[in-house]
Amino acid sequence: MTRTLRIATRKSPLALWQTEHVAARLREAHPGIAIELVPLSTRGDVVLDRSLAAIGGKGLFLKELEEAMQDGRADLAVHSLKDVPMQLDPGFALAAILARANPFDAFVSNHHANFNDLPKGAVVGTSSLRRQAQIRALRPDLQLRDLRGNVNTRLAKLDAGEFDAIVLACAGLERLGFDARIRAELAPPQFLPAVAQGAIAIETRDDDADVAALCAVLHDRDTDLRVRAERAMNLALHGSCQVPIAGFATLEGDTLHLRALVGDAASGELLRAESKASAQDPESLGRHVAGQLRTLGADRLLNPHP
Repeated sequence: MTRTLRIATRKSPLALWQTEHVAARLREAHPGIAIELVPLSTRGDVVLDRSLAAIGGKGLFLKELEEAMQDGRADLAVHSLKDVPMQLDPGFALAAILARANPFDAFVSNHHANFNDLPKGAVVGTSSLRRQAQIRALRPDLQLRDLRGNVNTRLAKLDAGEFDAIVLACAGLERLGFDARIRAELAPPQFLPAVAQGAIAIETRDDDADVAALCAVLHDRDTDLRVRAERAMNLALHGSCQVPIAGFATLEGDTLHLRALVGDAASGELLRAESKASAQDPESLGRHVAGQLRTLGADRLLNPHP
C-alpha cells in the first residue's frame, strides 16, 4: 500500500501523543502506508481564560479538525472520545474507538496523599463541573478554582503553589509519562469519570469508505459497547460539559453494568443510578439509567433556570 493518510490533530502534547499512537497502530496494520500529521489549534485550545462551559462546550475541540477534513486538508481526525459530542455534525462518522486506557480521575498533589488529607479550605484546581460536584460532595469545605490548559500547564501551576491539589485524567498523565504524579485514583463507586474517559476515537468523513475501512482494524468491541451505553445515557439527558454528568460502564461476559450520576457543582448534591443489562443493546441500558436519574429529579439539576 502506497497511499498517504493525513491526520488532523490538536497541538497539545497529549493530543499529539494520541495521534502518534494511532499513526503507529495504522502503520503496523497497513505496512507501507504513509502518515502525515496536520496539527491545528482549536477554539477550545486558544480560549483559556474561561471554563469550557462558558465558551460553548467540548465540541470546541472538534470544529477546526472537521473543517480540515471537509476541505481536503485531512483524511481523518483523532480525538479523546470524552470531548466528542454525543451526536456528530452531518457528514462525519466515528470509524474506530480504540481500547480504553485508564478511565479514572487522578488526585495530584505535592504534599497530600488524598482528599482526606487536605486541610480545611485547601485550594483544588479543576474546571470540570462533573469533578467539582463530586469533590464538593466529598469535601464541601474545600475551595474549588478553575484550572485550564494542557496537562503540562496544569502541573506547572500546581508546582508553582497556585493549588494544594488538582484533578486530572489518569490516562493523560500515564500517556505523557507522568504516572508518578498520581497520588490516588478517584474510582467507582464513589467517584465516576466522564463519559468515555480514557478512550481514543477516530473520526472520518461519512462518505470516505476507504479511510474508514483502514481505521476499522483498530476498533475495540468491548470499549465500544461500554462507551455506547455511557454516551446513550448522556444523550438521553441532553448532557454536555455545561452540566455535571458522569457515567461508567463495565462489561462482564455479555452483561453491561452502567453507573451514572448527575450533580450540582455549587451544592455538591449528587443523584446516582445504576443498572445491568445484556450487552446486545447498550443504548437501551443508557436510556434506562437516564430514566432512573430523571425519576430521582435529575431535570431539576440539568435545567436549574427554566
